[in-house]
Amino acid sequence: MEQTTQLRYLKIAPRKVRRVADAIKGLTVSEAEAQLMFQRLRPAKPLLKLLRSAVANAKNSKRLDPEKLVIKNIRVDQGPMLKRILPRARGIATPIQKKMSHVTLILEEKTGVAAPRFKIVVPKKSKMPKPTKAKAKDKSKEAQPEKAAPKKSGFFRRVFSRKAV
Repeated sequence: MEQTTQLRYLKIAPRKVRRVADAIKGLTVSEAEAQLMFQRLRPAKPLLKLLRSAVANAKNSKRLDPEKLVIKNIRVDQGPMLKRILPRARGIATPIQKKMSHVTLILEEKTGVAAPRFKIVVPKKSKMPKPTKAKAKDKSKEAQPEKAAPKKSGFFRRVFSRKAV
């Protein structure tokens, strides 16, 4: 069974995206996810998002086991190009090509895949509870923590402060 997922109109040049995509081709999903999480290159973040989306689609729609999924193929194609100009000396204009990419990711379920070496846990986002407003009369002086001594304002702080003096 295969799962195909596409990412279209990624505003990064295909040459740059291929460099990251070739690093994860043929890896298991957990290995590829680990590779993308620690890559410092800019295309790694959108490719990680695409990979996680593909795994979720395979798990929910086709009932595939995420631990047996392998990246069969990842293809990066040229998308449309925005053509701009940069004014230069003597009235000349230099063309600028802002390239886009189309990425196609194909996952395949293989039997006999080794167990993942590690498990990547993505913390779920949750909203912080709103603090309740208590009246000043209800608070006792003992319950309040001691305030730190105010910092001295020196020359450096006065000159390089964010607010105008």
